[in-house]
Amino acid sequence: MWPPSASVALGDRSLFPTLSARAYLAHSAISPASSLVQGAVQQVMDDYARLGVEGFMPWLERREGLREALAKLIGARAQDVGLVANTTTGVSTIALSLGWRPGDVIVVLRGEFPTNVTPWQRAAELFDLRVEFLDVEDFAGSSGVGLERLEARLKAGGVRLVAVSAVQFQTGLRMPVQAMSALAHAHGAELFCDAIQAVGVLDFDVRALGVDYLAAGSHKWLMGLEGCAMLYVAPERVAGLRPNTAGWLSHEEPVSFLFAADELRYDRPIRQRADFVEVGAAPTTLLAALEVSARALLQLGTPAIEAHVHGYLDRLDAGLRERGFHSLRSDVPEQRSAILSLRLPEGAPGIDAFKAGLYERGVSATQPEGLLRMAPHWPNALGEVEFVLEAVDEVLAGASSPPK
Repeated sequence: MWPPSASVALGDRSLFPTLSARAYLAHSAISPASSLVQGAVQQVMDDYARLGVEGFMPWLERREGLREALAKLIGARAQDVGLVANTTTGVSTIALSLGWRPGDVIVVLRGEFPTNVTPWQRAAELFDLRVEFLDVEDFAGSSGVGLERLEARLKAGGVRLVAVSAVQFQTGLRMPVQAMSALAHAHGAELFCDAIQAVGVLDFDVRALGVDYLAAGSHKWLMGLEGCAMLYVAPERVAGLRPNTAGWLSHEEPVSFLFAADELRYDRPIRQRADFVEVGAAPTTLLAALEVSARALLQLGTPAIEAHVHGYLDRLDAGLRERGFHSLRSDVPEQRSAILSLRLPEGAPGIDAFKAGLYERGVSATQPEGLLRMAPHWPNALGEVEFVLEAVDEVLAGASSPPK
């Protein structure tokens, strides 16, 4: 039977029996491979080893199950989801496929991960466009300055697309995607969302939020492996895309010539669906891994996952503030994500030494731009927080001890 069934529960890490870190808080970077993911990869390898080419079609058919699972996670239809190599490929595909007009403006955000900036800059070079920056920090807090500045720029005219990450990678700031989309649409623009730090852990509905395009890689909160991603295109936007990145599998009935005589043609139309982006041979092992992880997320439900993670971070954030850490977690609940980023307290060792000290004590975290970033997911038990704080205390105590 495929995909295999498994019992998953919030705070239960039994699917990660070999994970060395006692508290794994690096899901915002790379999630560890569960036994489900490992089993899916092994099943593909076993089938290809046993069957060779005969193993291809069953796994190709299974791909539709993955598409359905990913669509459910974001409140979309399966036919509006395409599969690509990574988030960057998703961004680049849209950047190269929109029907640009010379002089169109793309609004991006200073402070974003480069994945959601560089492809737009390249599109601007190729199609004679302009890239303009707003500042991520203006969207933090309750002032509304970020939305005011976005609206002012949209009112000035010429903006074709606004590009935003659902969650900012350094600070964990959850962006007002729905409000940004509403403003963009009111002024004739569209919205692209890099959702790699949101999908799989936050309740995220593309239709309710008004997202036109979305890309999200598999190796963070979706808990798959590196090398595949989802690309969502709103159904009303597909017709406006130019298939500049199409390949042999982008056509209608692309593989029919492999199984029947006189079917080899070059004039079959490019599919008018999001999956026209699936241009060639795909990584079957990675897609199988993503399917089982996506089904586990659906079984738990992203609203429940989000509530669980917020409960974990509420406790952790409070404990770290008491110890002198400067938390970058927003005081506005709607701006909180599954990421807690902090500046170290005065007297702490440098960030490299501090992170290494935590790792030696069984806590895995990351350090973008010199910040301590902690990112739990559904397998992290709430009771784990006390262990993390004890590890922090030990590292701080070591830093304050006089040299021997």
